[in-house]
Parts: sequence; C-alpha cells; structure tokens
Amino acid sequence: MDLFEQPEIGLDDLAVIDEIRQIRLQLASVLRAPKRWSGGLRRTSQARAIQGSNSIEGYTVSDQDAAAAVEDEPPLSADEKTWAEIIGYRRVLTYVLSVAAEPGFTIDESVLRSMHFMLLEHELAKSPGRYRTGPIYLRDDRSERNVYQGPEAGQVPALMHALTQTLDANSGDAMVRAAMAHLNLVMIHPFRDGNGRMARALQTMVLAQDQILEPTFCSIEEWLGHNTDDYYAVLAATGTGQWHPERDTRLWLQFTLRAHHMQAQTLQRRFTEAERLWTTIDTLVSQHRLPDRAAEALFDAQLGLRVTRPAYVKRTDVEERTASRDLSRLVELDLLEPHGNTRGRFYSAGAPLREQMKQLRGERRPLSDPYPSLISEIRRATARS
Repeated sequence: MDLFEQPEIGLDDLAVIDEIRQIRLQLASVLRAPKRWSGGLRRTSQARAIQGSNSIEGYTVSDQDAAAAVEDEPPLSADEKTWAEIIGYRRVLTYVLSVAAEPGFTIDESVLRSMHFMLLEHELAKSPGRYRTGPIYLRDDRSERNVYQGPEAGQVPALMHALTQTLDANSGDAMVRAAMAHLNLVMIHPFRDGNGRMARALQTMVLAQDQILEPTFCSIEEWLGHNTDDYYAVLAATGTGQWHPERDTRLWLQFTLRAHHMQAQTLQRRFTEAERLWTTIDTLVSQHRLPDRAAEALFDAQLGLRVTRPAYVKRTDVEERTASRDLSRLVELDLLEPHGNTRGRFYSAGAPLREQMKQLRGERRPLSDPYPSLISEIRRATARS
C-alpha cells in the first residue's frame, strides 16, 4: 500500500538537521556529567509533553495538573474525564520513554495497538487497541464542516502494516523518519479516537531510538502544543481533505524540523538557566543554614512544579514529620508559598524565587527561526487547499 513519502531533502534542510544534531550533542554532553538539576528538568519536560499533546486535542491541562500526573499525585483542577485522558497519555509516554531506546526494540502493530489501549482503556466504547471498522471524519467545530476524511476502513490493516515496515527499516535520519511516521499515522487515522496523540507518541518513540539525547528531551509535543493552529494548518495543507499519499510532504517535513530546532534551542536555554538557578539556591541554602535536601524542592518550585509533602518525603527519604518541618521553614523564609488546606496542601515558589525567574525571562533572547518564511508559506497553501 502507498504511504506519504519522504520529500527530497535540500541543502537547507540538511543544514537545519545538522544544527539540531549539534545542539543535541551539546545537551547530551552536559547531561553525561551528574547535574543536580537534571531530575527536575526531566520531570518538567515530561509534564510539558503531556500538557502539549492533550491541549492539542482540546483538553485544558494546567501546569500543576500536568506535573501532578508525572508525580502520580491527584489533580488540582482537572475534571474526571480530563484527568482520565491525562493519565492515559502519561501511561503511553512513560512506556515510550522506558522501552524505545532498549537494544533490539522494534515498533510493530502490536506495540501500537498496545499503546492505544493504554491511552483509552478508561473508555472501552472507543475500542481501545482495535482498528476502526467504519469511516472517519475530522470536523472543524468553528466552521462546522468536515475537514478530512480518512481512507476506507478496509485499507487500514494493510496501511498500518506498511507503516510499521517503514519503521523497521531503521535507515536515514531519525527526525525525518519520525516526521513521516507521525504524518502517515495521523492521515491513516486507524483508530476511532486518539489518533493525534498516538501519532505524536509514535514520533517520540522513533526519535528515542536515535539515542543521541535522552528520549525525554527529544519530544516536540510541547512545541506543537504551543503552536496548535500552525500544526493543524500544515496537516491541512498536506492532506487537502482526503487520503492523498501522492501529495508533496515538503512543508510537513520542514515544519517538524523547525519544531525540533526551536525546541532544542528552548532546552539549551533551560539548561543554562538551570545552572544559574542552582547557584542562587545554593546561596540561599547556605545563608539560611537549610538542609541540602531542601534545594531540590526549591528548584522544582522555580520550574513551576508544585511541591507537596508526599513528593518531598519520597525524594528525600525523610520522615513525614521532618518533611513538614523543612517545608514550614521554607514558608517562614518566604522561599515557598503554601496553597490549600492540610490534606491537599502544595507549595509554589516564593517571592525571591519568582523574582529570579522573572529576571531570567527578561534576559532571554528570541529564538532563531531556521525557516523564517515557512509559516507564511503554510498559511498560503492552506488558503488554497
């Protein structure tokens, strides 16, 4: 069965790919040396991926709830349905991050079906783990019209088999292969629901097999979540309403390469800022004669993660009474700010920590766009389609 094919890669694309790989190699070299802040950045990166991929599907996921999902803690504001979707995607992403880089691991149909079951096992009416048996349409609620129709259900098994065969080939650049896997799965739309999240998780899984940078830091789901309109626009420009695998995929590939480049720059900036944050935290810990274990809680708070007593106990391996005393001391010093009652209490960054983050954000330079005219070109193509 025919699939969407990789476009011809030009010299400008090769230059962008090389720049991304160079940034990732730099990040990987930083992570190879033990860093006290790396755990916090891993947690926030996973939380942002969960938040980004679910927000694309219309689920409102707060920073705090995304972090709670990573920490296996109860939600702060999400309703029951939204929380079930968040937890489902957390299961899928945890699986991807855990197994994809293992030697000999291959992505086949059973893997994809299992991932889909993890995603939607809370809603059996949506046939988790099974391909759709009928037609499927994507509807734009704003215009009240169908904007895409997937291939006939009878074609889905053969198309999915063809897709997994391309994944097994394991040739060429991982970012290119991952982009084409994403595009083909979302265009095949093999399941009744969850196809977008599955396509993005598959992209991360293919990227993880590259083994240049930790899988947690390879995902572009955060970037896609912040640029949802452009993401939908490039899919519309590529698909033009129906299954057309003969269509040119250049805009799609360049869009994903641009997302990788921008996300890599964002991570590079976060790594640099993390070093500065820890310098400040070390000074505060020494100045106030705090236990060293308090530093990680302060760092998590600066990153926007909510700090809770159970999580503090788990990470520091202290008794609950000691944890309560530590957290109370941080509140007294205005380094943490408490929220909620005793049972559901959590802590966020206090005034001094917030002030430093504000200063760091004010010093940020704009990211460099590797394809400055691409978004305009995508929007023109969408208007014509």
